[in-house]
Parts: sequence; structure tokens; C-alpha cells
Amino acid sequence: MQKPTSRSAARAENERLILEAAETVFAEHGFKGATTGQIADRAGIPKANLHYYFPTKESLYRQVVENIFRIWLDAANTFDDCDDPEVALTSYINAKMDISRRHPMGSKVWANEILHKAPVIQDYLETTLDEWTESRIAVIERWIAEKKMAPVDPRTLLYMIWATTQHYADFNHQIETLNAGKPLSEEQFETAKKTVVGIILAGVGIHPNGKGAGA
Repeated sequence: MQKPTSRSAARAENERLILEAAETVFAEHGFKGATTGQIADRAGIPKANLHYYFPTKESLYRQVVENIFRIWLDAANTFDDCDDPEVALTSYINAKMDISRRHPMGSKVWANEILHKAPVIQDYLETTLDEWTESRIAVIERWIAEKKMAPVDPRTLLYMIWATTQHYADFNHQIETLNAGKPLSEEQFETAKKTVVGIILAGVGIHPNGKGAGA
């Protein structure tokens, strides 16, 4: 029983190294500019080992993209777990901000792909992303119908949350430049999170006293 466990652990560690390296290389060079050789070098493994786990560059790229998307999906679980839009939206925004801080390269890979009209993952946008977005819209529409928040366009609300939270990953260099060349401190980042949450909640008619637009 020891050997399979050791093999599984080694495989998991190798895949982790490869995916971390791939995030950075794809973020810096894009899908076309990146090579599996660059990724293998950054991961510190032979190129043949990389191809053992990921036979093609496209399969590795799709895994990187799906990983960040899966993390984003998990961040919105509160839409299902909580029927209070103030709690759900606050948790979602905070989680998306934290993800931008922890996974900036994954977010940049996604952004680069979309900027180039999603040549590799268009099918993913038309299926998984579309279905997920419609499910979130349905929840927001229910909150509006129940007068728990103002009657805003749900799709636009989601786009605003994505754009604002992912800005802290995709444009982190600009943010650092405007912060005297330094990354945001923990205190600064917490202030940013609270500000983003406050502005968006106010925009949908949710106020600090916990009462929604229809209360």
C-alpha cells in the first residue's frame, strides 16, 4: 500500500509544479508564444516528464484555464448556500478579490485568452461558462423579485464584479506602480475589499443596516 501512495504523491507534486510553471509561462507569452520546453524548464523537470502528464500544449493550457475557472466557480457557492444577497454578494466579492491576490497568473491567462477571442476555449465559454452564468442570473432575479435588492440587470452586475475583482490580478503591475512601486499591504488590500463590497452593495440597494431595496 505504501508504493501506490508514494507514486500518487509524486504524481500530484509533479502536476502541481507543471501547472504552476504553466500559469506563469502562458501569462507571460500567451498560448502561441509559450512552449512546453519553457514550461518544463521553469518547473525544473525534463520535457519528456511534462509530456507524460500533459501530452500536448493545448491539454496543459486547457487545464490551467479550467483550474482558475473552477476556483472562480467555487467562490460563488454562496449564491446557493445563502438566500441573503448581502451575505452572498459580500462573500463572493471577497473571495474573488482573494483569488486575484493568490492566483494572478491564472487570471491573466484567462484574460489573454478572452482578449484573443478565445481561440482555444471558445467551446468552454459557450457551454460551462454560459450555463453557470445563467444559473447565477436566475438567483439574482429571484432576489430582485423578492425585493431583497434593487431591480438591476443581473448580467451587468456580474460583469462589474468580475471586472473589478480581476483588475487586482490582471493589472497588478499598474496598481503596484501607483502604490509607490510596492504591492498592496494586507491593510491596503482589506480596505480595497471593503470599498469594492460597499460600492457594489450600495449600487444594488443593499445598505449597512441589512435591509434590502424593498424593505
